[in-house]
Amino acid sequence: MGEFQAELSPVRRTFAEEGTQQRYQLMDIAQGIPDVIALGRGDPDLPTPGHIIEAAKVAIGRGVDTVTDPGGLLELREAIAEKLLRENGVSADPARGIVVTTGGQEAMYLAVQALLRPGDEILVPDPRYTSYDVAIDMARARMVMVPTSFEDGFQLHAEVMESLVTPRTRCILLISPSNPTAGVLSEQSLRDVCALAIEHDLMVISDEIYEKLLYDDARHISPGSLPGMAERTVTLNGFSKTFCMTGWRLGYLAGPAGVIGEVRRLKNLLSICAPTVSQWAGVAALTGPMDFLSEYMEIYSRRRAIVLRGLDRLGFKYGVPMGAFYVFVDASSIGISAFDLSRLLLEEGHVLIFPGTGFGANWSDFLRISWVQPEEEVREAISRIERTLEGRRG
Repeated sequence: MGEFQAELSPVRRTFAEEGTQQRYQLMDIAQGIPDVIALGRGDPDLPTPGHIIEAAKVAIGRGVDTVTDPGGLLELREAIAEKLLRENGVSADPARGIVVTTGGQEAMYLAVQALLRPGDEILVPDPRYTSYDVAIDMARARMVMVPTSFEDGFQLHAEVMESLVTPRTRCILLISPSNPTAGVLSEQSLRDVCALAIEHDLMVISDEIYEKLLYDDARHISPGSLPGMAERTVTLNGFSKTFCMTGWRLGYLAGPAGVIGEVRRLKNLLSICAPTVSQWAGVAALTGPMDFLSEYMEIYSRRRAIVLRGLDRLGFKYGVPMGAFYVFVDASSIGISAFDLSRLLLEEGHVLIFPGTGFGANWSDFLRISWVQPEEEVREAISRIERTLEGRRG
């Protein structure tokens, strides 16, 4: 065990030592504050739609006491294939090209383990969802950071990525809409990155968990739908964000049969199958009504407006959030470090926000603020932030 730990990359140690340590420190302080409002979490607070819950109840009554095929219920894989073709323009074989997973987190882990070997390199946008760091380390692969900037909405630039390609480069990771930046890749950026993948014979992991949560004129495009990309794209998605099913632990991977076959093998070893009751609920989610989504997006949009107006009043700079339910804020724009600001807002304002070190060592000046709290709580949290900072300036 000690030898394995000694070989872990500095990226993982930085995340563990800085990001996690700071989060735990803030959470420990928050335990002693009874009226704290958390604007750091990333789990939807809205309810799972009723028809999905009813489908789970029916499945329980029918009997869900046996495991399914490691790839998942055929009915669910067929529903996923139909969804991908209808909504994303991605063709996937339900029998050999899709595996249902125990949440998007497991899908992410399985994709990385199936595609990467010791010594391989993967190009990863920075900042990023840092659970990928650990998965990549466990594959004994190397993560190569691709710099992005809030000035252009955290777009990826193919010419920058190409300068980082080496003979060891195996994969490109794409997360759009992004966690933590809430940026959405433009069509041109995406097409340029995909052309790079084709030119250098690279695989692409496309994490599309936030695909339905879009604002203004943002548009999501699946890389696997573009010419020449079907055979080199693994599409990752889940039910947590769109359907507010975080606790149901249900996700999926779709891609070339060779890769998905390895995912299936690993899935069987890791957890046998996703929870059967959740899989039947997933069938209802994908085949049932979607009218709830417009209502939920109206709620998220109102909360987003409250947060952005507050940040504008206070003089913060930030990347305009075009997807998900986050905004990535530059704390240094008002002259204070992100961790110091997080601690100040917690201790004096009773608002819990996490610093950007949880999303990469280069982001100590940034905060990720979310709006997965009721509107009145979001409004109160922003008022507390304003009072706290105005008192400091005064």
